Amino acid sequence: MAAPYPTPACRLWRMTIARSLVLVRHGETAWSRDRRHTGRTDLPLTDLGRQQGDILAARLARYTFARVLCSPLQRAAETCRRACPGAIIEPCTDALEWDYGVYEGRRTDDIRRDIPGWSVWTHAIIGGEAVDDVGARADRVIEHALATSGTVAVFAHAHFLRIVGARWIGLAAVAGRSFVLEPATVSVLGFEREERVIERWNDA
Repeated sequence: MAAPYPTPACRLWRMTIARSLVLVRHGETAWSRDRRHTGRTDLPLTDLGRQQGDILAARLARYTFARVLCSPLQRAAETCRRACPGAIIEPCTDALEWDYGVYEGRRTDDIRRDIPGWSVWTHAIIGGEAVDDVGARADRVIEHALATSGTVAVFAHAHFLRIVGARWIGLAAVAGRSFVLEPATVSVLGFEREERVIERWNDA
């Protein structure tokens, strides 16, 4: 069972003045449009996805980011470049999407024809990552954010960011199953005094 909070981050919160962690899911790809599991396959944005990235620029203009972390996959990287023009972008391999192994590129409904009731949250991921492995990566991203003075942006992927949201408020990684996250949405994690809270979620 994963610890309620990443231990290093618990020690760090009193030493930081970070006000928030802004999570941005990348824009639409062909596979996200079709609800296919897209882990490490490096797909580009669709035309709509590129438009969504441009729209995000206006939505994020209110923030001054002390740090911008981004998955190195092109769908996240292009969204980030369009949404934060001129920003210094730090590629972050910990922010990669879940490695879905043999389920890469497949839809849940199709997998369930062979495995009734299958879910990425509840079944073993053959050839890929366990949910707690993704949770460990999420914890490291949270630790980086808490060690930064100022607001941090993370451009990444749906399942990974859902797990970041769960871990931020002390839930196990698998609790990310309860956090829906659509393409090109903004979510904000912050504090109420010393308590970690979700200030905004899945805001399109």
